[in-house]
Amino acid sequence: MGIVLVLAIPVVVGVMGGLHWYVWRRLVRDTTAPGTVGRRLGTAVLVAGPALMLTVFTGDRLGLPFLLVRIVAWPAYLWAAVALYLLIGVLAGEAVRPALTGLLRRRAARQAATVPAPVPEPVAVPPSEPVTESAAAPVSDVSPADVSRRVFVARLVGGATAAAAVGTVGYGTYGVLRGPRVKRVTVPLAKLPRSAHGYRIAVVSDVHLGPILGRGFTEKVVRTVNSTQPDLIAVVGDLVDGSVDDLRSAVEPIGGLRARHGAFFVTGNHEYFSGVEEWTEHVQELGLKLLANQRVELAAFDLAGVNDVTGEEHDDGPDLAAALRDRDPSRTSVLLAHQPVFVDEAVRHGVDLQLSGHTHGGQLWPMNYVAELANPTVAGLERYGDTQLYVSRGAGAWGPPTRVGAPSDVTVVELASRQA
Repeated sequence: MGIVLVLAIPVVVGVMGGLHWYVWRRLVRDTTAPGTVGRRLGTAVLVAGPALMLTVFTGDRLGLPFLLVRIVAWPAYLWAAVALYLLIGVLAGEAVRPALTGLLRRRAARQAATVPAPVPEPVAVPPSEPVTESAAAPVSDVSPADVSRRVFVARLVGGATAAAAVGTVGYGTYGVLRGPRVKRVTVPLAKLPRSAHGYRIAVVSDVHLGPILGRGFTEKVVRTVNSTQPDLIAVVGDLVDGSVDDLRSAVEPIGGLRARHGAFFVTGNHEYFSGVEEWTEHVQELGLKLLANQRVELAAFDLAGVNDVTGEEHDDGPDLAAALRDRDPSRTSVLLAHQPVFVDEAVRHGVDLQLSGHTHGGQLWPMNYVAELANPTVAGLERYGDTQLYVSRGAGAWGPPTRVGAPSDVTVVELASRQA
């Protein structure tokens, strides 16, 4: 693992540096003159941004204090989001730039055609000083007017790109920081008894408490969940990004979750990155009920939970067979599993409904297309054989506290009996 990391770092740095150089070339070099304040400022931003990103991404391995990571995290992660949309804007500008330049050139040609050209007066050349081809001034194929047009177009495209990137990230960040909105979905289940018709499960996933989202955000999530007055709360992983010692205060309000049949928790991949043993102990101290390859038999259905698939690397992987052992197959089964890819296993074991998170719905468009490559469902409800899978976009955000095209949510899954 260490060798892979050592080999990967130069590649990542090289790719990051190349992409930032490309953005700098289009947004700074093409729009400013050497030595100007604009050139210096733009260059400083495009050097400091990736430097801060690398600092945050390697902070744990460098042993940086959590307080310092928190200070650096805000500009670093926001820059990561802005840089993404600057790159998209610059790439889109490559298609627009020639069209705008051509339009301005044709406009200038039409204007020149309507103005009579002045007739130059003849200039006498002394016979003793003939003008030779070698003495003539070099002729450039690019006129000053062409240069002026290119700079104008570069500034127009660059300004529009910067404004769109900052505006998009600003709005997307506001959407995260205001807290998740409630989403409601009804799931009909054939074996659910009539007495459980309308049973409500609040699904909370991917809160990602860490250097950016802290105690205040946790309080917003808890208030939102409790306002739905659910019968049961399912916290389906990726609650934290950091150690218990660093995030003890931030996670404390989770103990305020309230539901008639309690709040249950299963691990996500980020718990394994953050000290899974300490976190599974701590969430139970806060009142959450851990389902580690286990199930509980409720009055109307069986609720099972499995460890995240990342646990396989820690000899602590998911074991659905153990969780469902000796259960009555005539009863409805609901499974909590962090990653949607586990649905294949759920189908093999006859699970009726799997509740998951992990994908964030892509979080930052167009990353949803990337998420689709790795997950059977990125967001929403879909059926796989006799098993239904619901994937929440998550309550928080990982990395940039920003969402574009994938708003955060706490989902209230209402179970419906076909016998009702």
